[in-house]
Amino acid sequence: MELKLNRPICFFDLETTGIEVAKDRIVEISILKVFPNGNKESKTWLVNPTISIPAQSTLIHGITNEKVANEPTFVVLSSQIYNMIKDSDLAGFNSDRFDIPLLAEELLRANIDFDMKNRVSVDIQTIFHKKEERTLSAAYKFYCNESLENAHSAEADTNATYEILKSQLDRYEDLENDMKFLSEFTTRKKSVDFAGFIALNEDGKEIFSFGKHKGTLVDEVLESEPGYFGWIQNADFPLYTKKVLTAIKLRKLSTKQ
Repeated sequence: MELKLNRPICFFDLETTGIEVAKDRIVEISILKVFPNGNKESKTWLVNPTISIPAQSTLIHGITNEKVANEPTFVVLSSQIYNMIKDSDLAGFNSDRFDIPLLAEELLRANIDFDMKNRVSVDIQTIFHKKEERTLSAAYKFYCNESLENAHSAEADTNATYEILKSQLDRYEDLENDMKFLSEFTTRKKSVDFAGFIALNEDGKEIFSFGKHKGTLVDEVLESEPGYFGWIQNADFPLYTKKVLTAIKLRKLSTKQ
């Protein structure tokens, strides 16, 4: 089944120095852009992360410090990457919880004001886990009857993710071939920031989802404990979380005027 698209969608995968969104860096990124007319555009970049790649990460993706020593940094590549995805929805395997948050951090470090407004994301892993509970390699074998060669190469993983989604749409009649439907289906919880530190309650209002103010309205905390905003801004939280919190604070200030 081919995808029914109203706008382009970019399937992408990252290989990184580790799994901490706020600290780790991209060492490889692959993007497969699928257009509504069925045309495809793909690009893969090796990236110098500017920090050391731990040996345990190299064991997973095979990318060494020496391999990326002479590659461009993410800051150098950021405009090319953003220009490729800026008009598109996003899709990946575990992308809502890892790839999109980490990509957002890298773009914000490069002074590119990235967010998910006016776009949706489709996490193919969530469809898989809701339906079958497996890994990417097993998903590719299950849905496409193919063995995933070069697993943990960003390009191989990106292309496999795209093929899996098409096969999932063939297999499950209740899945609509519509990116907004699939985005809602693959959303695990209603978070305002990618990392999930700020969520929405049942009334659609922002609440903190961690720490001593867990479950409390963000507006109420900013009012009763102004220093909490400064603590988050100066602590090791993701840049996107800080950006979202700043926007909430500015909105609150503007309503007082």
